[in-house]
Amino acid sequence: MSERIREKLQILADAAKYDVSCSSSGSNRKNTSKGGGQKGVGDTGSGICHTYTEDGRCVSLLKILFTNVCIFDCAYCVSRRSNDIKRASFTVDEVVQLTMNFYRRNYIEGLFLSSGIFKNADYTMERMLQVVKKLRLEEHYNGYIHLKTIPGASEALIQEAGLYADRMSINLEMPTEAGLKLLAPEKSHAEVKHDLGIVHRNIVQFKQDRKLIRSTPKFVPAGQSTQMVVGATADTDKDVLLLADQYYKNFQLRRVYYSGYIPISHDQRMPAIGTPPPLIRENRLYQTDWLLRFYGFGVQEIVNEQHPNLELEIDPKLAWALRNPHLFPIDINRADYPMILRVPGIGVKSARKIVQARRFGKLHSDQLQRMGVAYNRARHFIRCADTPFSLRNPTPEQIRSSILAVANSKYATTLSPQLQLGF
Repeated sequence: MSERIREKLQILADAAKYDVSCSSSGSNRKNTSKGGGQKGVGDTGSGICHTYTEDGRCVSLLKILFTNVCIFDCAYCVSRRSNDIKRASFTVDEVVQLTMNFYRRNYIEGLFLSSGIFKNADYTMERMLQVVKKLRLEEHYNGYIHLKTIPGASEALIQEAGLYADRMSINLEMPTEAGLKLLAPEKSHAEVKHDLGIVHRNIVQFKQDRKLIRSTPKFVPAGQSTQMVVGATADTDKDVLLLADQYYKNFQLRRVYYSGYIPISHDQRMPAIGTPPPLIRENRLYQTDWLLRFYGFGVQEIVNEQHPNLELEIDPKLAWALRNPHLFPIDINRADYPMILRVPGIGVKSARKIVQARRFGKLHSDQLQRMGVAYNRARHFIRCADTPFSLRNPTPEQIRSSILAVANSKYATTLSPQLQLGF
């Protein structure tokens, strides 16, 4: 690698690190005799990030910007046009060669390619399209590709890019239109909706066509995602989660990512937030997102007018259970599956095991523990076959104190000092 390319890679990989929406769903493209299939992971270097597939496998991606030159002036972005930083741009061939060199050496399994917007949206999107086309058609690259959609790019370019990318994404940036107009006046949620809609309609159409014509190519087989910056504006968790829920339903997104704002900007438009927002807030948002997608919760059950923000001290599932003591305790041998899922300490796998196992006899507490249930937490909300009938139900405050006392090591000693203090 030449010094010139090495310098570009360092600059553009560093600029790309603030985009957190780079998890991989893996690639299931067929291998060819001319190209590379799925590779193992070797030594890592500048621009290589580790992410995870849905089955928990660790994947290495080359995560770079095509350029950090940008005509937009988003206050929270390190690549904004008014920021005095070193600028760099790759050529199409440089990105292709860099990707293939890393891939053939087993350094990476995929590419995450984003870009600042230079000249205009179509000009930028066209060059990113050239990269993925060359990789697929000329280099016969069969690895994973996550391509960022450039806001405002033409429908034809977005459609063609979807034939070569495994996943596409476009960032919402701010949870509310007001916050977006304040910090990124050149962008709009309407533009993001338009582009997400293009990809979603094509995903649906190509899937329908494949049912009739098996040779129909795949279109963005790993789906699309988006990202929101949390903490740069005064938006509540309710604002964030209501918007995420809306986009999940309207565009069948695979993921919504929540990125805690990092105060890298001294732009006067940025609010004085004092210390950075607590990183634990990101974690609570992801936990809630999981509850919405896999546990049957509605947004209004977790955040509403009375509770617009998530509690940082306890997870959202436990917080909901403590606010609804009239629903508990449940009889673990009689309750239906959706209600078992709502018990703190019981996950999806454990809930399924419970439903299957109780067909053969009543379940006792020791059996639940062997199934993987976090019994020290769940015991406050359930009754088993060996639970004494005379046992008094503790108050929500007593349950909260008991769980926090038992889990003290999880909430304190295993967290960094910054998270312990809420920084």
